[in-house]
Amino acid sequence: MRRQRFTKEPELTPNARVVLEKRYLKKDEQGRIQETPRQLFERVACAIAEAGAKGNSQSSALWAERFFELMVSRRFLPNSPTLMNAGKKRAQLSACFVLPVEDSLEGIFETLKQAAKIHQSGGGTGFSFSSLRGRGSVVRSTHGVASGPVSFMQIYDQATETIKQGGTRRGANMGVLRVDHPDIFEFIRSKQQQGGPQGSQKSNQKSKLTNFNISIGVTNEFMNAVGANEKFTLRDPQTKNPTRQVQAKELFAVAVHSAWETGDPGLVFLDRINLFNPTPRAGGIESTNPCGEQPLLAYESCNLGSLNLGMYWKNGAFDWNLLRQDVYWSVRFLDHVIDANEFPVVASARVTRKNRKIGLGVMGFADVLLMMGLAYEGQGARDFGEKVMSFIDREAKRASSVLARERGPFPNWKGSLWQRLGFPPLRNATVSTVAPTGTISMIAGCSSGIEPVFSAAYYKNVLGGEKLLEVHPAAAEKAWSPAHKISVEAHVAMQAVFQRSSDSAVSKTVNLPENASPDEVARAYLLAFELGCKGITVFRDKSRETQVLESVDTCLDC
Repeated sequence: MRRQRFTKEPELTPNARVVLEKRYLKKDEQGRIQETPRQLFERVACAIAEAGAKGNSQSSALWAERFFELMVSRRFLPNSPTLMNAGKKRAQLSACFVLPVEDSLEGIFETLKQAAKIHQSGGGTGFSFSSLRGRGSVVRSTHGVASGPVSFMQIYDQATETIKQGGTRRGANMGVLRVDHPDIFEFIRSKQQQGGPQGSQKSNQKSKLTNFNISIGVTNEFMNAVGANEKFTLRDPQTKNPTRQVQAKELFAVAVHSAWETGDPGLVFLDRINLFNPTPRAGGIESTNPCGEQPLLAYESCNLGSLNLGMYWKNGAFDWNLLRQDVYWSVRFLDHVIDANEFPVVASARVTRKNRKIGLGVMGFADVLLMMGLAYEGQGARDFGEKVMSFIDREAKRASSVLARERGPFPNWKGSLWQRLGFPPLRNATVSTVAPTGTISMIAGCSSGIEPVFSAAYYKNVLGGEKLLEVHPAAAEKAWSPAHKISVEAHVAMQAVFQRSSDSAVSKTVNLPENASPDEVARAYLLAFELGCKGITVFRDKSRETQVLESVDTCLDC
């Protein structure tokens, strides 16, 4: 297709321009910027349209026009690798990958090599280390002794630190270990600071696993044992034989205290995730992407995109018709990304194309609540959240059904959850998710994901150690609560509302003030399980020496 010329210029904040220039705009070999923000959106729109049109110039031109308008208006943005790489020679476009870790030296380092390729291309990786034998176990082939999952996680962490994703994205990993693994206590403590006191005081040494988020792979059996104050059995990952019994509440308390101290671990509710696994015949799900919103099969990847909800509030009303139209084009865009993608790992290409998972979510949720005069912690906000996410999920499935009639359903459709539930054939095994949208929300000039406004003014740490001051103009004018003043119950209830209409999962952080107690962390964990969430992350302010968002002290109470 002869590349179209688009003339509409995006309305961008100064911080958005800084982020685009630093990380997204095309550069030459000397690092000089070679495109404008408008040309970036043009590059992405044309590349994705061409991949989906497969030689049909008329369709390609129409789709490119629609995709460009969606992005330049800031109503929709895809995940960062798509913005960075679409239309370039090595066009790896997915943000999320999960790789298996086999219990052999060859398997462990083969996965490390694959992860390095993914990081270099801008993707993030999730791993389950649950198949690795525990520390001290005998290795029959060499008569040696196993060093355990945490030791190999440290190697993965060092490799990620070295690669730094080509300088455009921080290396990001998720490490998951099943709650019944013999090394679960070592895993829980793996990110605690070395050599220093616990709590809010800081050690002189850096913490371990700085390029990892970690989550315990929790089962219903464990959570029920916690509730009943019963013992819980740890098992050899190879033989499944019991290794020892522990008090479930003691293990739970250790996890809670570590999360209170460091922000890790989170919980991933494996049984609930697999209950809603859309393609159970293709295998079980053991891990998620780095921010937890995308549970994936081994070698699977996913493309994400988010709709900026604040852009649909016009003249005192929410424009549902425009949102319906945009959902359709966003689903088509994300499905075309799969065809445009150049996968760095062959197995990922194969698995991804069999399920064609996409994840359409939202950003700017807190913004639209402020526009509507709804308090984030109120029932009205939850009612609106449930309405808007169910609308997006429903319309996304309709769009996926249209694509299935046009191009065929995803190859693993037979025996899928959706076929069993009586849905019409779908093009995509998942269509909806809620991502954190950390950087793309800065480009869009909106609040991130479904998070409340962190503060009326705060600093955001971006790649290279630069701090950008973010000021939320509406927060100073309307009644609002900063993230730290919202109760645990309100945080988790909002996550649960969005989870009900999300095929995948919901990235949501329960932000707590510095003086929060471990009991509040425990309440968040238990409530997330009770309300049907697929995972939970809690972060106490200043529990790490460096954090992505930092309040401007003078504005904490403004």
